[in-house]
Amino acid sequence: MLSSHRKSSLLIKRLCSNHKPAPEALKTIRNLGATDTTNKLTTSLGNQQELFFIDGVSKGSIFFQSNGKYIFETLKNFITAQSVYKYGFQQVETPLLYKKELWEKSGHWGNYKSEMFKVQGYRQVEQGDANETFSLKPMNCPGHAMIFKKKIRSYQDLPLRLYENSPLHRNELAGALMGLTRLRKFHQDDGHIFCRQNQIESELKGCLEFLDLIYTKVFKFDYELEISTRPEDNYLGEISEWEVAESALKKILDSLNKPYTINKGDGAFYGPKIDCKITDNNGKKHQVATIQLDFQLPKNFELEYINEVGKAEKPIMIHRAIFGSIERFMAILLDHHKGDWPFWLNPKQIAILPIKVKEPEFVEHAKKLNDFLIKGGCGELVKKSDYHFRSFIDSKDVRISGRIRDNIVNHRVGFLAIIGEKELAENKYSFRSRQSRDLQLLTKEEIYEQLKKAEDSFE
Repeated sequence: MLSSHRKSSLLIKRLCSNHKPAPEALKTIRNLGATDTTNKLTTSLGNQQELFFIDGVSKGSIFFQSNGKYIFETLKNFITAQSVYKYGFQQVETPLLYKKELWEKSGHWGNYKSEMFKVQGYRQVEQGDANETFSLKPMNCPGHAMIFKKKIRSYQDLPLRLYENSPLHRNELAGALMGLTRLRKFHQDDGHIFCRQNQIESELKGCLEFLDLIYTKVFKFDYELEISTRPEDNYLGEISEWEVAESALKKILDSLNKPYTINKGDGAFYGPKIDCKITDNNGKKHQVATIQLDFQLPKNFELEYINEVGKAEKPIMIHRAIFGSIERFMAILLDHHKGDWPFWLNPKQIAILPIKVKEPEFVEHAKKLNDFLIKGGCGELVKKSDYHFRSFIDSKDVRISGRIRDNIVNHRVGFLAIIGEKELAENKYSFRSRQSRDLQLLTKEEIYEQLKKAEDSFE
């Protein structure tokens, strides 16, 4: 596709995600003090909070323990719900394995195969059938193009927004692997929008509103935007197409009063892009979201829709990821909060502490609340609308003051429910937050409602 394998590999790597660094940037990444500090802190906190670990038997892949899996799934489900229910994406799932011919068609096999995991079945190797070579997918866009092409599309079907959050695999160099921040297996909140040229601006506006909602209102990060324009060389398509696309990016950012900088010549080979960088509590900058315009993949896959007068036209493709790699975003949050998770992400949301741990009635009273909070008051079956909280009983034979301190300082629990003589007699619990020593005497139902409010506030 391009004369230099290294340059073409760099350009292809930008497709769909900012997860993969440019080859010439690997040395810089290794020497980035901030990145290394983030990795060391997240690894330390990951061990302390029993979130995740990495083992040499599968370098570059995560073993999520229960606490880490809760955070990961909560982030994944959150961004999926916003994508599907608020922003109109259709959730799909595409295969993990594809034949080599798909990657040849998309251009990845010629330019990116060194970064991909080639897979051959034992029988095929014995039989020497090279045509049965497969690869684990490093990105979702070719699969989404296949879904678009499955049937004849009308202009009335557009924009078509497809969303997927399945595992991706990229054969990162061993020296580039870093904790949660750079992996060989990761998940991306991957969205692709197939639209008409006159729909580009409205779709970009939706992507930017989504980005602002997530980073400003939910996670409360400051962020900055950057437009990367057409490369001087090694770009595909007509200059007029690039001018339209770049103008659309600038126009939409101007209309939303969003300041931005221009990164001249650093666009992907298929189109310009908007990158988002957030600043955390430590002053570190992290590139997260990316929104990219692509004129070329629809051509490679011969995608078409029928316009108002019955003629075939090619759609424009917008690639967008709001979190990017979910594992990497989880690492950013872990570093940002220093392990003090917001309640809705906290794997230890509430600790229940019976003062007299050796007396059965105290322990039984604790179990009543614990079961109620975990089951969410559900009936015979769990419903989507139920709330379920990460509750646990701390019945260690230690003084209550020591257990309170341990849960606040070491376990970073969101709330405490304490059971003494008064609480047992009144069938209630003394309830307090991690930040406040003020106690409220509440029933289990009242505690449940308090936790629901905390969950819904995203605090």
